[in-house]
Amino acid sequence: MRYHGGCHCGTVSFEVEGELTEVEVCNCSICTRKAYLHWIVPPECFRLLSGKEALATYSFNTGVARHYFCPRCGVAPFYVPRSDPDKIDVNARCLDEVDLARIGMKSFDGRDWERAIVHRRS
Repeated sequence: MRYHGGCHCGTVSFEVEGELTEVEVCNCSICTRKAYLHWIVPPECFRLLSGKEALATYSFNTGVARHYFCPRCGVAPFYVPRSDPDKIDVNARCLDEVDLARIGMKSFDGRDWERAIVHRRS
């Protein structure tokens, strides 16, 4: 299935292909504040359609994750995650015409990231 999405003002738009059946809800400091719903996809399934030149980037802690956001409206539609730096993490809240109530949600304990990532990978 192909989904379209983007930021609030429309500067950033993208499309992503895949089966959106489940997202992760992380309780770390940034994901909690952004209300991010994580859908991690291979980069070949993601295509940025507009706004590349406008995107701002935020990194912290280890500097591995690159959080992209629109500086005009402040929305963060996707990022490169620390857990999977070779993939794209799409914020499912930024997808058009998706009923989030129909998608499974599982928790990820980002407050204890090191332990949680080992548990997820095993």
